[in-house]
Amino acid sequence: MITDFHAHVFSRPFFDAIAQASPQPGTVEEKLTRASAAVGFELPAPGVDAHLERWIAELDRYGVSRMAAFSSAPEETPTVIEMATRSAGRLVPIVVTNPVAPGAVGRLRPLFETKGARGVLLFPAIHHYHLSDPEVQPLLDLLDEFKAIAYVHCGILIVKLKDLLGLPRPYDLRYASPLEVIPAANRYGNVTFCIPHFGAGFFRETLIAGAQCTNVVTDTSSTNGWTKTQPDAPSLSSVLGRTLDVFGPERVLFGTDSNVFPQGWRNERHEGWLAIAEELGLSSAEKAAIFHGNADALLGTPVPTETAAKG
Repeated sequence: MITDFHAHVFSRPFFDAIAQASPQPGTVEEKLTRASAAVGFELPAPGVDAHLERWIAELDRYGVSRMAAFSSAPEETPTVIEMATRSAGRLVPIVVTNPVAPGAVGRLRPLFETKGARGVLLFPAIHHYHLSDPEVQPLLDLLDEFKAIAYVHCGILIVKLKDLLGLPRPYDLRYASPLEVIPAANRYGNVTFCIPHFGAGFFRETLIAGAQCTNVVTDTSSTNGWTKTQPDAPSLSSVLGRTLDVFGPERVLFGTDSNVFPQGWRNERHEGWLAIAEELGLSSAEKAAIFHGNADALLGTPVPTETAAKG
């Protein structure tokens, strides 16, 4: 069984929103056509049907029971919610939010109450806030009420599409340390705080946060190219081994950071982490926890693949 704890579905509203903000000349369609030609991604068609069908086919192809599906721009959230609602449980919605934006919590509450949202995706480095800021407390109160997940992106942050479209980089890594998570995690015990990508360059700080707080987890998502920035350039085997020493297998979750087609669901990342798990001599129970059990516990009861595929 496989549950992907970290993936972006990148539906058409995400691309349209980014292109709309781009200062480059041309229509939204023209800007996106140039960007897609430059890096080789396929622009999804408007609407939900075809994109949802394609993602479900990918999950079926690789035997993925469920996937945490992120909205990656506020404009994309309604589409991701609809895709998840129509997926018979195969997609679990995680919604991006800026907690210091006016009305953010009011917009989120109904998504948790009636639309199946299980967590939020936070980018403190983009929106320039600390999790301990008073303005963030209403969001954390909401997440605590619903025993939800806060994916807090820390460390290196590069959005290639925004770069291609000429958008400025607002990233301020002074807000991006995993140590920022510790006070919030200590205060909000019902919230699970996920630090993706092992902290994306703040590996030591991720280990410290995990050692300090039992409601902090991490995931394996992305290429983890941040290892090149470390003085000892650790292998991914070393990274996982050290993470397991601190977090234990019950707080490490498999994720791919899948996002665009034609790459689709990144099975090569699944195979790579399976090989590392074998190299480290992990037991069947430990592998089951990392590759689906931990995620299933946080995302809710899984839906059998056969039933979901028919949905």
